[in-house]
Amino acid sequence: MFSRLVPGPLVRWFARPYVAGDSLDAALELADKNRRERGVRTTLDLLGEGVLEPHQVEATLKTYRDMIARLSTDPRFTDERPTISVKPSAFTTTAQDEARPRLLEIAQAAHDAGVALTIDMEDRPWTDFTLDLCTELFAQGFDVGIVLQSRLHRTQQDLARIPAGMRCRLVIGIYPEPAEVALTDKHAMKERMLDYAAELLTRGVFVEFATHDIAFVERFARDVAPTAPDRCEVQMLLGVPRREFQKKLTDGDFGPKLPVRLYVPFATSWDDATAYLRRRMKESPSVMWLVLRNFLSRKKR
Repeated sequence: MFSRLVPGPLVRWFARPYVAGDSLDAALELADKNRRERGVRTTLDLLGEGVLEPHQVEATLKTYRDMIARLSTDPRFTDERPTISVKPSAFTTTAQDEARPRLLEIAQAAHDAGVALTIDMEDRPWTDFTLDLCTELFAQGFDVGIVLQSRLHRTQQDLARIPAGMRCRLVIGIYPEPAEVALTDKHAMKERMLDYAAELLTRGVFVEFATHDIAFVERFARDVAPTAPDRCEVQMLLGVPRREFQKKLTDGDFGPKLPVRLYVPFATSWDDATAYLRRRMKESPSVMWLVLRNFLSRKKR
């Protein structure tokens, strides 16, 4: 696999524009800068899912506790706080049941502090667990969002489980899945995203449309978002989207003015940051070409 052949120092060099840094302070500083200078929102995510040792789970818990406490008191975010995103697999080294009480702790802390939470969707063994937990928390009054992957055939039925008022990030999904349970054609996955976004908006769900395919984001802005522009947002990975295009979205060049939120990962060590980009390169090789294309476009300016 190509991602394993790239030397670590080179991966780290590539990772720098796409990871906020190796500390919570660096991530908060970037979130504030994006808001002040570009009017872009942020969701913060600690890298390190798929942990192997119990001490890593405890470190993850501590960082999320600190993150929530900082967001609730930092004067830079009085008007609008970044949201936080968590991956369930970062909270267990064994079974899913082990992750549940830890995720509930983080959800309660976020709720008490007024910080919005999104529970990310991972590969399909986690789908039912994540759906059950998110809908349970939302029914109890928590500001919790979920992620659905358009590549999975089951998602058409899962849409019905998302209640009105809940946030739902729509993605194609980066986890390779067999053809019997998922699409293999990315264009078809993105067409599904548009269909699912329209259905969710009709049902009163807040849609977070997350893709870097500019043509599909434009179609979302022109054809889907106008039906409920107050319940729409476009989300992209840090470092990948072009700033000019983001501004067109926030200015309403394609229809209603749409908020843009960047998914801002950070790590507590550059080893985790390097491992993150390796996973992105392995799971979605197109990310590597997006990284390279955007790097070259910046060099030309």
